[in-house]
Amino acid sequence: MKLAPQSIPYRALQKVSGVVLVIVFVVNDSARFGVLPAIGLAAAVLAAAVAYEVAYYRRFEYELTADTLDIRSGVISRREREIPYRRIQNVDVSRSVLQRAIGVAAVDLETAGGSETEGAIRFVTPEAATSLQREVQRLKRDTASADGTETAASPAPDEELLFELSPRELALVGALSFDGRLIGLLVFVGSGSVPVISGLLPDASAVALSGVVVAGVGGLVVVSWVLGAAVSFSNYYGFRLSRAGDELRYERGLFRRYSGSIPVEKVQTLTVTDNPAKRALGYATLTIETAGYAPGQGGENGNQAAIPIARRDRVYDLAREVESFGDPTFARPPRRVRWRYGIRYLIVVSVLTSVAFGVDRLSSVDAPWYAAALLLLAVPPAAHLQWRHRGYWLGEDHLLTRNGFWSRSVKAVPYYRIQNVIDRRSLFQRRWNVASVVADTAGTSSLVGDDAAAVDVDTDDAVALRDTLTTRLQASLHDRRSRETGFEWVDAETVSAETSASVDAESDANEPEEDGSGDAARERE
Repeated sequence: MKLAPQSIPYRALQKVSGVVLVIVFVVNDSARFGVLPAIGLAAAVLAAAVAYEVAYYRRFEYELTADTLDIRSGVISRREREIPYRRIQNVDVSRSVLQRAIGVAAVDLETAGGSETEGAIRFVTPEAATSLQREVQRLKRDTASADGTETAASPAPDEELLFELSPRELALVGALSFDGRLIGLLVFVGSGSVPVISGLLPDASAVALSGVVVAGVGGLVVVSWVLGAAVSFSNYYGFRLSRAGDELRYERGLFRRYSGSIPVEKVQTLTVTDNPAKRALGYATLTIETAGYAPGQGGENGNQAAIPIARRDRVYDLAREVESFGDPTFARPPRRVRWRYGIRYLIVVSVLTSVAFGVDRLSSVDAPWYAAALLLLAVPPAAHLQWRHRGYWLGEDHLLTRNGFWSRSVKAVPYYRIQNVIDRRSLFQRRWNVASVVADTAGTSSLVGDDAAAVDVDTDDAVALRDTLTTRLQASLHDRRSRETGFEWVDAETVSAETSASVDAESDANEPEEDGSGDAARERE
């Protein structure tokens, strides 16, 4: 099978458009040359690019065999790739505005465990891209269902629509989005790092200059919000999520249209997140974490927003469509831990107030240190909310954890997805007789990264939780292996040896927390 013929001029313009513009403007402005030489040189460069793309088009082929997707490409250096269907995790199809106008689509093949695209097909017709996407999915099912005897062609599963982003929800996605990159730009410019721009700032009194700064920050916040809203609106326009057999299929995008799938068997963790604005409106976001690959993200990370925003109860219902966990009742940390959080926030506010007071007394800047001191009133409720938003729950087949102060997240992890159980205790946690139990999965980038974690659990409860997770992990894997092999018994020693959960005790003596002055609150709650 070949690429789309219209991909030849499109690929050529992609590669040399910048060079052609430079030639037209630079050569044309040169004293030795004029308009005609510039146009001639640009035409020669463009013709060379078109000739190369014609050769690339003639030598590029892809073929679907019984077991692999074969791709042969290269003009000077030939390259042949055979990608087994069982390794293909997703086939992403994307179309920009210009690509939709000329009738081409880009296809990216992502494989399990790969950090980058395994194969790219640039470009085919939209019909060929959709056909390739569906055919690979069918061949994957046939390969997975083969039992060594005979393999019958499996029919395409019915596609069930799970979620479609309504106009109101799309507006909320934009309204609740914020792009803080421009704020960082303001800090950079205002710091004097850009002399040309900083020299344009008015030489006025401190009061007037403060007014200008406040107005500038306010305007930049508005611009950042508008920019974030526009980006979110563009990304999630026309968002649809459906289920076909063991795959979740999604489609989204305004200027660049994405379509792809999320294999349910590759799901590591489900995360439900919200913030104060979403909680006040009763909304939340569902994120699916896969093993080392994010659909539609080019393999940059393992997170994909399955539900950008929806009513909280609907988000949980859709999450249970993927992983059927029950109704959690979270066990919170001991009440004494609120004192730990309060001391931590008190230290932060005290340092901030001291710095503002020092700047006010030792410089000509009128720093409002008393405003920083007012943050002391927020310490008790902040400590309480930090404690209230933490907890864990052990379900029949899943571990659920909850963490976060401003942005709260609930993570659901099947026991059989846990790779390591980590008992982590910092220096200050040991002084308060608490620990963190981390359930590490294959989807996270590091051992103690963004995993499901029961934070600040009583030490006795932490030991019991660690042992329970290890036991249920082995039992869950034993049960899954029994179902897959058709046997009712599997050697427990073999299961334990292959899936043993490592328990690491970590000490972080340099962790910037409180000074441990809460010894008086050690009594067990």
